[in-house]
Amino acid sequence: MTVHFIGAGPGAADLITLRGQRLIAGSPVCLYAGSLVPRELLAWCPAGARLVDTANLDLDQITEELVSAHANGSDVARLHSGDPSVYSAMAEQMRRLDAAGVPYDVVPGVPAFAAAAAALRRELTVPGVGQTVVLTRTSARATPMPPGEDLATLGQSRATMVLHLAVQRIDEVVAELLPNYGPDCPVAVVARASRADELVLRGTLRDIAAAVHAAGVKRTAVIVVGEVLTAASFPDSHLYSTDRCRSTD
Repeated sequence: MTVHFIGAGPGAADLITLRGQRLIAGSPVCLYAGSLVPRELLAWCPAGARLVDTANLDLDQITEELVSAHANGSDVARLHSGDPSVYSAMAEQMRRLDAAGVPYDVVPGVPAFAAAAAALRRELTVPGVGQTVVLTRTSARATPMPPGEDLATLGQSRATMVLHLAVQRIDEVVAELLPNYGPDCPVAVVARASRADELVLRGTLRDIAAAVHAAGVKRTAVIVVGEVLTAASFPDSHLYSTDRCRSTD
């Protein structure tokens, strides 16, 4: 059997890949985070499938479910919100499966930051404005950030910054970014990106914290910081330039 770590997307049930959907339909065991993964995806599970909500399970209990399925010869669809390559806690599960000799593979999904950019109708890499995207978080109620990955250090480049798992600390985030980005730097907060109750807040480092508090946003949100959010005057990309197209004739 195989444990399939599947990116279930940012929230909308139709933002899962065809491969992910096919593997769900062929797996008699499905583990999912009930608070994040849309329940509509469970409709693709085969009849009689064992459905396990991992929201209140610890790592040992999750591992036990995966190893038990392996012992019974059952494939497992292990659903993670967004894309499992970012903030999914997949690495420690794979480490446990390696030790237990349980095979697995990974199916990518639409990450939350991509869904947020889509909601904002913005490209995060704009020619002449920003070509680097920093994906990061804060360390409030999670494992500490490694040395040199604090917001003050990362912000020195003034690159476009996308923060996950940080909206509950919006005041501290603003305070740490202000010295490098300045109070007029554009900011957007996208809560529940791609879902029916999606909420988009736009502002600057000067006023975004007040907007977040007024809207009552405390979780399931992505913060995007950078000039790309409002860029209007920028050169066309070389990708489709007349000079480049002529050179390929």
